[in-house]
Amino acid sequence: MELHGADGIEETVDAVLQFALRAVNCTHAGLALAVRGRRAEVGAVTDPVVEKLHQFQIDAADGPLLASLTAQVPIHIPNAPAETRWPNWAAAAGALGIGSVLDVPLAVSVQLVGVLSLYSTEPNAFSADDEAVAHILARHASVAVAAARKQESLTQAVDARKLVGQAMGILMMKYDVDDDRAFAILKRYSQDTNTKLRDVAQQVVDARSLPAIT
Repeated sequence: MELHGADGIEETVDAVLQFALRAVNCTHAGLALAVRGRRAEVGAVTDPVVEKLHQFQIDAADGPLLASLTAQVPIHIPNAPAETRWPNWAAAAGALGIGSVLDVPLAVSVQLVGVLSLYSTEPNAFSADDEAVAHILARHASVAVAAARKQESLTQAVDARKLVGQAMGILMMKYDVDDDRAFAILKRYSQDTNTKLRDVAQQVVDARSLPAIT
């Protein structure tokens, strides 16, 4: 599946949604990513309608998307405007022209990844076959998105180490100290100013010196 060939997290999420549009009987699709535990943020959408409905749920801390994420269970809503469990969401969905919804959680082992949301402008749009395909897609998407996130984190970690190394080199040259002392200076400045070590290193690289504490 081409999901696993995407370069980064944004490309992977976009690939998931494009595949969903082709494989499932849906009008729109969206993917919300799990962040900071069981909270969610909009990852990607195929239509502004989806972003509005996702953001509505995130702002209200209520709705089927968040319920699917928290409980890690799929939620199928055949008639969105008539849904009684989330009346405010149902009204918003109806106003946006959404007829039916299928939310499928994404997870790898115990790691929450997000929720794949499929939307149709027609009620009762999703068949049992559509649900089966959505679950298969969700399993592939979970692995692909988790892998892309891990690679992105590794890349950021490597970049941070390089940046810290550059900052240490500047301090070693400017203050005639060894590498251990240069790192200790960066770490102490980070603690005293409550600034991330990477950000301190960036300041040193930009200013070619350790900024004064204000």
